[in-house]
Amino acid sequence: MNSTKTIGIIGGGQLGQMMAISAIYMGHKVITLDPASDCPSSRVSEVIAAPYDDVDALRQLADRCDVLTYEFENVDADGLDAVIKDGQLPQGTELLRISQNRIFEKDFLSNKAQVTVAPYKVVTSSLDLEDIDLSKNYVLKTATGGYDGHGQKVITSAEDLEEANALANSAECVLEEFVNFDLEISVIVSGNGKDVTVFPVQENIHRNNILSKTIVPARISDRLADRAKAIAVKIAEQLNLSGTLCVEMFATADDIIVNEIAPRPHNSGHYSIEACDFSQFDTHILGVLGAPLPAINLHEPAVMLNVLGQHVEAAERYVTENPSAHLHMYGKLEAKHNRKMGHVTLFSNEPDNVVEFGKGIDF
Repeated sequence: MNSTKTIGIIGGGQLGQMMAISAIYMGHKVITLDPASDCPSSRVSEVIAAPYDDVDALRQLADRCDVLTYEFENVDADGLDAVIKDGQLPQGTELLRISQNRIFEKDFLSNKAQVTVAPYKVVTSSLDLEDIDLSKNYVLKTATGGYDGHGQKVITSAEDLEEANALANSAECVLEEFVNFDLEISVIVSGNGKDVTVFPVQENIHRNNILSKTIVPARISDRLADRAKAIAVKIAEQLNLSGTLCVEMFATADDIIVNEIAPRPHNSGHYSIEACDFSQFDTHILGVLGAPLPAINLHEPAVMLNVLGQHVEAAERYVTENPSAHLHMYGKLEAKHNRKMGHVTLFSNEPDNVVEFGKGIDF
């Protein structure tokens, strides 16, 4: 029996690159589909350069690979359904469809997985905003296509309604009530279709809707941490999960509220490459291959800092001054403002002393 597989990854950004590195370490071959032939994954894998919705290119990838996976949600589910063979995409396209549409996602979380979400309502036009209670604060999000704060409008007063109405009339949306929370947290969970393994709870700090800093373990009570992990496992089991999933949550004083899910390794789990005995990318590859999954151990507390385009020089200086920090640069050719260019992970018991790059000036 030949245990070496050819794994096809749809998406050649940093997540695809780090998936590929894990797969290569395990002895597998990787082929990536990405519109850009010089994408980050091109440094570690063969690339089929084509749009994500190019069915002929998807078919070529499927024909050449034993197993397919994806590094982000904006993949053409219909196109995949047209080309995949039985069991070739262990994550399935149903999970893609759930995570591509906030309306489907909210319905899945609240009704199927039966976990707590923030109060919400589906908005199909500005008429659905006419009777909202402006004593509360909201965020209006387009049902599809938003990321890193795009396709969102915060509503805190009547003055915000003009922009909100325009957004509501342009696309289906979900209106979420603001939650009074103590911390934003996330939990990475990986499955192999039968069993699951779960990572430590991560505490996340965002700037301008972009993750800036992750602290592990999250500074919440053991009881809440156990609850957050149990919720992530419950969602994974409801999905018969294969591969890695990130569950983003809010921690309040006495409860955990689920915000959204991402059906792939996640920015907040990058610390796991150095800080855990297996990374979120290792367990993703093991999971989509249906291999046994290890229990996850955190070596010691860690902090991950995102390196955006405007922070590249600061990050390079930082690791010169802190040689025990781990710098990962993704190989993107152009350092654009607020574009994720890399990350730094370091072990620290004093996360408040680990200062984000450009805090207060560059965001």
